[in-house]
Amino acid sequence: MLRSIEAADREAVEKLVSQHFGSSRVVSLGVLHHASELPGWLVEVDTELRGVLCYDLAGRDCEVVVLIASPSRQGLGSCLLQHLYEWAEHQAIDRLWLITTNDNQDAITFFRRSGWKLKAIHEGAVHEARKLKPEIPLVSDQGIAIADEWEFEYQLHSNVGI
Repeated sequence: MLRSIEAADREAVEKLVSQHFGSSRVVSLGVLHHASELPGWLVEVDTELRGVLCYDLAGRDCEVVVLIASPSRQGLGSCLLQHLYEWAEHQAIDRLWLITTNDNQDAITFFRRSGWKLKAIHEGAVHEARKLKPEIPLVSDQGIAIADEWEFEYQLHSNVGI
């Protein structure tokens, strides 16, 4: 079941985000987010929390701060993204964007397959992020140095012809 995150869900969201991100704090482009305080949606399967998407809205831009689907490759992440697209259309959002790190190959592949475009690579940004979130490891479980933030975007509206 897909539904909005409610106040009673905050503890479960914090726990899920912490399991996947090392804490419920998330840094993107020098901004520290507390994921459990953000709006978004969750997916429950048999009353168990299996997926969450948290966002931060700024004007007509919406940052996807957290997208977790567990287990992966079951369609939960795609379900959450589809809901985001529909919501964003109704909210007249022009641009969706997100940050992932250079080591997160599963996320990079998922977002590219989902139509997101690589907008920028912020070299060395994770060094600065560690000042806000020191628990970010230096090296991933796959042995890749975690150094850069990769910015992806998804354009909902085009200004072509305006």
